[in-house]
Amino acid sequence: MPRDARREGSPWQGVGTVALKEMADHLSSARMRVLEWLMILTAVIPFYGAVEQLRNTTAEDPFLLLKLFTVTGSRLPVVSILGFVVPLVAIGLGFDAVNGEHNRRTLSRILSQPIYRDALLMGKFLAGLATLSISLLCMWLLVVGFGLLLLGVPPGAEEIGRSLVFMLCTIAYAGVWLALAMLYSIIFRSPATAALVALGTWILVLLWPVLAEAIANIIAPPDPRLQVLGFPTLATLQWSQGLARLSPNQLYLEIVQAILSPETRSLGPMFLDQLQGMVRGAPLPFSESLAIAWPQAVALIAGTIVLFSAGYVIFQRQEVRA
Repeated sequence: MPRDARREGSPWQGVGTVALKEMADHLSSARMRVLEWLMILTAVIPFYGAVEQLRNTTAEDPFLLLKLFTVTGSRLPVVSILGFVVPLVAIGLGFDAVNGEHNRRTLSRILSQPIYRDALLMGKFLAGLATLSISLLCMWLLVVGFGLLLLGVPPGAEEIGRSLVFMLCTIAYAGVWLALAMLYSIIFRSPATAALVALGTWILVLLWPVLAEAIANIIAPPDPRLQVLGFPTLATLQWSQGLARLSPNQLYLEIVQAILSPETRSLGPMFLDQLQGMVRGAPLPFSESLAIAWPQAVALIAGTIVLFSAGYVIFQRQEVRA
């Protein structure tokens, strides 16, 4: 590349300015108010059901705080609600991140300033992720605070650590959907089209475990003899689980299971030799639970990086002149 054709200065110059401006817009917008109330109201009912059920639990339970997120009762647990609502909030923040600037004829004016496309895209992503993080942190504080107030049992250090790791993984899960929504906002010039495609992807992800099981039955048909005895076929089970893990929702739920349920020893099929010497119901150390959830957490982070990189490459090659 000729010397005079190279860009001058850092390509990330102005990231902080863009991020602060976008975050201020998000936090003050009516759209964010609606999304915040959607997240809070959908979590109130399962949280209240969990508290009512845990009132009968003895104070000797060392993981009472974690059960606020996982107890089902007659309703969905809080973690299932988050797995359902967080993608909607992320899509609501990112579906018009870039094409909205196109339609307002402001993108070319922004890039005429000493701000490169790199900084613009990264600033918008960081602003959306920071806004989601603030909302999720506020929800976590509300759950912990009201749980302490209503149950009257202070959480232990390990409970706080596990719940904080769970919150960090929820932010990583939100990052996948935010990067996907921004990718669609780059590909499609119409915000309505980007939103519809993103919502269609969200519905497909919700249905994917059922589709994965059907595909696994085609790739590795189950053994009829084992079906008669009520046992699954190992190859079919492995294919079904492997295909289901292509869904970020499945990865997130497996992380939740490993972190918030300390008695979880494996996220896949377990063999008899793995059960030798195991004390049923005994919790695993925090470090071992982290080791179980680590591959899924890395997969979520990798998915965010891949989706953001795809959007970055496409955005760099787009024509932005009004």
